[in-house]
Amino acid sequence: MTMPRANSPNPTELRYETAARVLHVTFDNDERFSYPAEFLRVHSPSAEVRGHGPGQEVLQIGKERVGIADIEPVGNYAVRLRFDDGHDTGLYSWEELHRLGTHQERLWNDYLERLAAAGHRRRLDA
Repeated sequence: MTMPRANSPNPTELRYETAARVLHVTFDNDERFSYPAEFLRVHSPSAEVRGHGPGQEVLQIGKERVGIADIEPVGNYAVRLRFDDGHDTGLYSWEELHRLGTHQERLWNDYLERLAAAGHRRRLDA
């Protein structure tokens, strides 16, 4: 994992809303992002999701109802999110959380397109 750049925004607050399954993050540059747990799970920075190089990504299916069971600080540069489906191997650096927030709409739409191309539909009643 690369260390965050000195000019990267750092979180000043992380707050998880259990009932809604949404992680709210405020950065020191006053940007605020709300990340559904499903979004964070399917975009995990882990090798299980991203693979070990370009083209090795693994499409995550059936994560509509996933929640975050625990948030563990890792030094002063990241958090480990432990999801209630057992996934806990990705470290979300501050830089990565900011990148995910900044590009959330595009990343989410790309994910939905990949699901559709693979013949899968999200099940919100799951």
